[in-house]
Amino acid sequence: MRDWGFVGRAGELARLTRTATDDRPGGLILSGAAGVGKSRLLREAVATLDPGGYAVLTAAASVAACGLPFGGLAQVLPPDPPAGLSQAGLLRWALDILRADAGTRPIVLAVDDAHLLDPPSAALAHLLVRHGATLLATLRNAAPVPAPIGALWTEGLVGHAELSPLDADGSRELLATMLGGPLESGSAQRLAALSGGNPLMLRELVQAARGGGEMTRSYGVWRWTGRLTLAPSLADLVDAHIGGLAPAVRDVVELVAFGEPIGLPSLLAVADPAAVEAAEERELIRVHGDGRRRPARLAHPLYGEVVRRQCPVSRTRRLLATLADLVERTGARRRDDLLRVAVWRLDSGTAQDGTRLLDAAAQAFGRLDLTLTHRLAAAARDAGGGYAATELLATALLLAGRPHEAQAALESNAALDSAATDNAATDSGADGVTGRLVTLRATVAFWGLGQAAAADDLAAAVGTVTGPGPAARIRAVEALMRLQLNQPERARDLTTAVLATPDAGASARNLAHCAQALLAAASGHPRHSADLIARIQADAPAWWRDSPALHFLLPVTVGTRVSVALDLAALDEILTAEFADLAQTGGFGFGTGWVALLQAHSARLRGRTAEALRAAEQACAALSAHGRYEGLAHAARALTAALRGDLPLATTAMAGAEAAGGACERLFYPWLATARAWTAACAGEVTGAVRVMTELAGRLRADGFAGHELLAWHDVVRLGRADLAADRMAALLAEVPGGPAAPLLLRHARGAATNDPEALYAVARDFAAHGYLVFAAEAAATALRLFRAARDPRALAANTVLADALAACGTLRTPALSSVQPTLTNRERQVAELAAAGARSREIADSLFLSPRTVENHLQRVYAKLGVNGRTELAPALRSLPQ
Repeated sequence: MRDWGFVGRAGELARLTRTATDDRPGGLILSGAAGVGKSRLLREAVATLDPGGYAVLTAAASVAACGLPFGGLAQVLPPDPPAGLSQAGLLRWALDILRADAGTRPIVLAVDDAHLLDPPSAALAHLLVRHGATLLATLRNAAPVPAPIGALWTEGLVGHAELSPLDADGSRELLATMLGGPLESGSAQRLAALSGGNPLMLRELVQAARGGGEMTRSYGVWRWTGRLTLAPSLADLVDAHIGGLAPAVRDVVELVAFGEPIGLPSLLAVADPAAVEAAEERELIRVHGDGRRRPARLAHPLYGEVVRRQCPVSRTRRLLATLADLVERTGARRRDDLLRVAVWRLDSGTAQDGTRLLDAAAQAFGRLDLTLTHRLAAAARDAGGGYAATELLATALLLAGRPHEAQAALESNAALDSAATDNAATDSGADGVTGRLVTLRATVAFWGLGQAAAADDLAAAVGTVTGPGPAARIRAVEALMRLQLNQPERARDLTTAVLATPDAGASARNLAHCAQALLAAASGHPRHSADLIARIQADAPAWWRDSPALHFLLPVTVGTRVSVALDLAALDEILTAEFADLAQTGGFGFGTGWVALLQAHSARLRGRTAEALRAAEQACAALSAHGRYEGLAHAARALTAALRGDLPLATTAMAGAEAAGGACERLFYPWLATARAWTAACAGEVTGAVRVMTELAGRLRADGFAGHELLAWHDVVRLGRADLAADRMAALLAEVPGGPAAPLLLRHARGAATNDPEALYAVARDFAAHGYLVFAAEAAATALRLFRAARDPRALAANTVLADALAACGTLRTPALSSVQPTLTNRERQVAELAAAGARSREIADSLFLSPRTVENHLQRVYAKLGVNGRTELAPALRSLPQ
């Protein structure tokens, strides 16, 4: 692991530094929990101070020295004080010698762990502040503070601030620094939550995970398996925080560890009230104000991990049974009580009710907590929960990327027997258990194992079920499969048949609506697609448990709608929605990967190519582990690398995309072809890239995917052949509405096709206003090239728009930009930058040891290369060049 980097805390660091450099005497004392980063923050602040300008005195108090007079400040005092002085005399001696050593420099006294200062040291620190020194100090929360130090802030001589734990962004940044690369979002969230934002705890967690082999790296992205390795150093660290506990207090801590959050009245009902008070006073538990219940939690998440692991098995089972009895006696009124009681019963060996276990598993599945769903559904099946338990178990395994286990669960004799029994009991029903079993088997085969033949198996299975309801369900799932196999006409026919069946159940109708929504998105009707998606989402309770195909295809449909429509606002809404958080924390690998793909698309449109590349690599890591849609992630990585001008990476990623694409993912050929074209353009084969995109557009036209076709033609425009694209784009938008960006795309095409720099300049500004910074830069570059060719003074305005767009982007290398980004030599660039900053030729010559004539010659070559008329146009022209 790399050195522990200093991240975040910019505000706190600035405040400390400002306090130290302020002319006024005083100081700032930071308090916080152990390991929260107080000491590191203090060191970073002190490191910013110039020893020539400040007399910086640094000391770290300790338990070993707190019983010795002046032990806490021994690091800054001479080793041999004069003999025979009284305590007051020693204080005066120490004060005088420190002030004399400082001379005219202001004194800054930095004391770490000031709560451990011995009385003489604390008194000396107090006196120094009163004589004009600045004190920067740290204190540990809840530790007794020496009276002289406490008096400093109670008397208003120094300020006091509480150092909070790191927030989610700070924790993620620290994790990336520790690991030397980004961490997958769900792993980062779980580790940040477990550490409570405490940097020391976070470091110990990461070291333990790496030491135990629980950290893996794929495509440059780290991922934590979720299994906590309790290394001795981590356990010792937590034990040091908890300390020795009396039996009654330990009972309280263990009850809260297993039951948090537990209401204070409930805790008092089963534990000694005095022990509860003691645990709260020692900051082992915290009682939060929340109405009458007042839930109690452990003061730090890691306390629970250590306490639970150290608790003997027999006592663990007794405590869990006690908690379950306690909640059941109070009526289990809260929403989470069913799930918590079920887990407690399961872990205490007292679970017997298969129905309640199944209901709890369904609640866990509603949160996409697939690990817990698996446990509870398996227990429900073993307790007689019937086919519904087996179905939920297989669904959880499928979504968790374990299709072989899902298949085995469905093929077991118990599963077949329960399906037969349940089917007879329900008299087939609208969706019939047999129909559900047939479609779930096919879903596992198709989306889990990548077996394209599952679609044909479903088509043949229609005749094996009784009643139109189960048949409609089978046809609806087959429709989604046909879509992914890129058989849109067959999919349309199947959805029409399903929706025309009066007995089709809710799941069958929602599956059919999903197929229609995906077709509408690809066909350039995003509003109709959005209406269908909203209808499916509103009806989620009807299909959530028994339609796993929708858990794959609904996110795909939503993502396709916003991606094809280039709807940035809708993309942002999706990425901040609850699903994105659930997908990244619940073990749903496909969901994690799909969210990362959308993040990559959003960042790429905005020109944030480094962010887009990181997101694409996260998608590769997540989807390669899951086994489906991996080709899309590689294509996103290739496209982003190509836009950045990174040909080796683009080529490698494109090869991965070509190798990973399977028959079950043929629908996504537009994304792969687009990445292939831009990889060719990155290699300088622009003509070949145009050919790839025009062929793609023809195929999309044949399939009726007008939304995708519009994007393909716009890429042709971006590759410099607007003459091939403009008329077809206009015809498309006469037939379909397209997304919010469609009118801008058409204006771009028309302006480029007619070589109208004014129209291109106008659309570039509108692209930028809507957040499409890559398109804005390319349109502005084309306008700039045309203005320069005509020696039009508006070239300066176009150059400014281009420079502003590129300033907000990351690395960007495309054919349109390359046409206005000539290569300058290092010397030409040096001269041009000095001239743009206002330096005269003589000044430039003197600074670079050149003659004025040589400077003028360099400038003339720069003007010619950039197409500018003089120094006044240099600044925006230089800003538009690669840095």
